[in-house]
Amino acid sequence: MPQIVLASGSPRRRELLERIGVTNFLVRVPEVEENFPEGLTPPEVVEFISREKAEASLCGPDEIVITADTMVFLDDSRLGKPRDEAHALEMLTALQGRRHTVCTGVTLRQGDHYQTESESTGVFFRSATQKELRRYIATGEPMDKAGAYGVQGRGALLVERLEGDFFNVMGLPVLRLARMLERFGVHLL
Repeated sequence: MPQIVLASGSPRRRELLERIGVTNFLVRVPEVEENFPEGLTPPEVVEFISREKAEASLCGPDEIVITADTMVFLDDSRLGKPRDEAHALEMLTALQGRRHTVCTGVTLRQGDHYQTESESTGVFFRSATQKELRRYIATGEPMDKAGAYGVQGRGALLVERLEGDFFNVMGLPVLRLARMLERFGVHLL
């Protein structure tokens, strides 16, 4: 198997790679400003940023670099990481009783060969009280997560149901990634 490089500082992405059997990988975090052109659809936005990360990543000719970018969209508005607790409460309140979309762009790069795809998952939040939301925010969990929640933690208590890839909501659509890796000659099963 070629050397895999995860170009991400996300502990969730590291965990997901290990869960699917990629255990011998390096981590190199590229420095990229997450800017994108106006007028792109949510999948195009995450694909664009994922590709930018891949282009900024240092890699040897035989290494396969994996980059990803995950964003939360409510209607056409992007919900990033909250600035503070008040901003987290504002975002979580807006998500209550509604459907939003989590999009992840994934790029694989080996030398000059690039492959970029995206995955979108619909997430439906239940209605929660302001008291529940404040308690959740007090855990600190929402503060470093797009959309101000983590589906793999206590944020799961706010999610009524998902349509699509659960792992995508955690930050890495593992089935899509596995199929992309197959095209680079890496078979995980």
